Amino acid sequence: MTQIEHFPAQTDRTRPSVDTVVARMRAFHSHWPPSDGLAVFNGVYLTVTEEIDRRIDRGVFPDARAAATLDVLFAERYLAAVDASVAGRRPPDCWRPLMQYRHHPGVRPVQFALAGINAHIGHDLALAIVDTCHALGCRPTDLEADFDRVGDTLVALEERIREDLMPGPDLLEIADPLTHLLGSWSLDRARDAAWSAALLLWGLRELPELADEFTQRMDGGVGLVGRCLLTPAG
Repeated sequence: MTQIEHFPAQTDRTRPSVDTVVARMRAFHSHWPPSDGLAVFNGVYLTVTEEIDRRIDRGVFPDARAAATLDVLFAERYLAAVDASVAGRRPPDCWRPLMQYRHHPGVRPVQFALAGINAHIGHDLALAIVDTCHALGCRPTDLEADFDRVGDTLVALEERIREDLMPGPDLLEIADPLTHLLGSWSLDRARDAAWSAALLLWGLRELPELADEFTQRMDGGVGLVGRCLLTPAG
């Protein structure tokens, strides 16, 4: 990865390791009941993070340090949303639907999983890319190869999520609205939108008021999609 001299790295920032964020997600996994919608997403995200960690160790990513930093800063935004909810504070709007509906008996596991992925990809990923650029002193384009490899991992796992969590064929025939609802959301499109948002936010880094307004609107829009994904289906 090319370092950009006139974007100094924030070397004074203390960041946990990938192992640390994985340990926190494993703790959630052991404490939350399987019926908890947030636990469903957490299990999916734990699988993703462990797989990315293994690929970093195998040298799959062009820049292991950049990939690990992005992975950790990305995970920290999810963990911060959980911490806010547990403490009675307001989490980002993108996470509020999942936090509010996590115990709803009419929402199916696959809906919880995709609502969490929607919040994390649609809102958190763009911000994590910008965070990583500030932390490493680079531009978003320097992270593009690592971003693409993370995205490839997510797409492969999304297919498995749908296979593991979707109701069987007989139930799907009865619950056709669920099939239509879930088919209306695409991880590929969400990932492309996150990359575009990261580039825009990086371009607005000298205009913090505009960047904040864009971030707030992005947060609200992703939250609205999350509410749609969590429409009770039975």
